Amino acid sequence: MIKDINKIPTPYYVVDTGLLNKNLEILDYVQKQTGCKILLALKGFSMFSLFPQISEKLAGITSSSLFEARLGFEEMGKEVHVFAPAYQEKEFDEMMHYCDHFVFNSFSQFSQFKDRIKNNKEKSIECGVRINPEYSELKVAIYDPCAPNSRLGITLDQFDEELATELDGLHFHTMCEQNSDTLQRTLAVVEEKFGKYFHQMKWINFGGGHHITRPDYDLNILIDSINNIKNKYGVQVYLEPGEAIALNTGFLVASVLDIVHNQMPIAILDTSAACHMPDVIEMPYRPEIIGADLPNVHPFTYRLGGMTCLAGDIIGDYSFPSELKVGDKLIFCDMAHYTMVKNNTFNGVNLPSIAIQDGDTLTLVKQFTYEDYKGRLS
Repeated sequence: MIKDINKIPTPYYVVDTGLLNKNLEILDYVQKQTGCKILLALKGFSMFSLFPQISEKLAGITSSSLFEARLGFEEMGKEVHVFAPAYQEKEFDEMMHYCDHFVFNSFSQFSQFKDRIKNNKEKSIECGVRINPEYSELKVAIYDPCAPNSRLGITLDQFDEELATELDGLHFHTMCEQNSDTLQRTLAVVEEKFGKYFHQMKWINFGGGHHITRPDYDLNILIDSINNIKNKYGVQVYLEPGEAIALNTGFLVASVLDIVHNQMPIAILDTSAACHMPDVIEMPYRPEIIGADLPNVHPFTYRLGGMTCLAGDIIGDYSFPSELKVGDKLIFCDMAHYTMVKNNTFNGVNLPSIAIQDGDTLTLVKQFTYEDYKGRLS
């Protein structure tokens, strides 16, 4: 439970360092059992004030843009990997300053930039390409990188064997919030299609989407899968989850501003699904609230709505043991990942502050102002 819940004006995100460390211990156990390297994917969690803690266990970061790469380079200072569907000419020289590993989405882009990387005098940079095994077990189309006509990854029929001899590694990313049995089945397909190229590589990157720190995750299958590839082909294995690092470590604390009635009681909060937890609408999913349950489980059921003018700015329907009142605090669970990295200021709604819970101490580390909102506009 968050200590000093009223210390910081709502809304605010808070990440618990103790819960984060539990996740890091699990990830480090996998590293120690396999020799793999696990990277923090900044697209899921970029709270750099916690990078010192994360860097004690993980090998570095993986990025998807110049700004992410720079943040990882400056704030963590360990390995910096990058993958993007396409790299921009105007940014590439600066990216080489920050990155140790480039993964290309096509052989045409690899051909465009490989000589520049080879001739780079600053440091040695390794190159790989992203492969698309045309296999995934995802049900939500927006998250499926292996769907027909996907723009992500090189399919086997487009794979250039000659250029592949110049690569250091291969990368695939086919999963989202899935268990290790999915990885096991995916690896069988990847190996069947691309395994003949593995022996000439230094590393294989299994990508992200591994829910390693989820309570029901089967670590033994993951460990066996990593060791099988590592020992069979003599390669370094990388994993790059973002969500698994921050899973169940953070909260969003909000207050009730008003209660209106339209066939049911509706609580208006000082937070917003559209602005502060966009995956609630995009995924979609229903976040848990401490002390609340599904509708009609407890005596008092409310629809929880955000403070924007978007009609669909609805978080969901929840029941509570007692009536909600203006000023009551609600604590939304699992709000560390894909919140701070995706939130926005639609309607001019301010961003939640950011805090760290370390033992019994709650510390404010970031507060946003009008200037943050105005600075994004022209």
